[in-house]
Amino acid sequence: MASSTSPLLILASSSPWRRQLLRQLQVRFEATSPDIDESPRDGEAPIELARRLAQTKAESIAEAWPEAIVIGADQVADVDGEILGKPGTAERARAQLRKQSGRTVAFHSGLCVCAPRLTGPLITVETVTTRFRELSDAQIARYVEAEDVTATAGSIKSEGLGITLVESIESRDPSALVGLPLIALRGFLEQAGLALP
Repeated sequence: MASSTSPLLILASSSPWRRQLLRQLQVRFEATSPDIDESPRDGEAPIELARRLAQTKAESIAEAWPEAIVIGADQVADVDGEILGKPGTAERARAQLRKQSGRTVAFHSGLCVCAPRLTGPLITVETVTTRFRELSDAQIARYVEAEDVTATAGSIKSEGLGITLVESIESRDPSALVGLPLIALRGFLEQAGLALP
């Protein structure tokens, strides 16, 4: 529970990686998974999908907890405009990695903060550009066997063994690739009434 001097902070996500990132800020928070449909809409651009899902997650939890500061986040992998979502199976993960082999992939991390003192939600999308190595089927198979990426957009965990699959990563905020852009989040939390550090 939050104290009377600090508002309740809720992370609207079931992701253990986002919880781990948020702990870096040394704030007390609760995490809850919003029940939303994450399917892209017809013709929806990857960056817009990331923005919409982050906002929908935050707003759905903020409705139930109107006095809380709520953080919503989502990530979408984008290969030349094609959305690569969470693969769900090892077979689909291997297929996604074959598609990304030797290519540049944009990972869009949507972020939204809702809070009582704000006049509306604060929303941004941080994009990380990742260049994949040329990967053989054997390398892809070994990676998918070694690291469970079935619930990860684009089938890669750069914070783990996935770093071995890439040639370069370009970002204003390295935490954005893991799915919670902490630099932008710090600014949003300050506007919401939670100054850091």
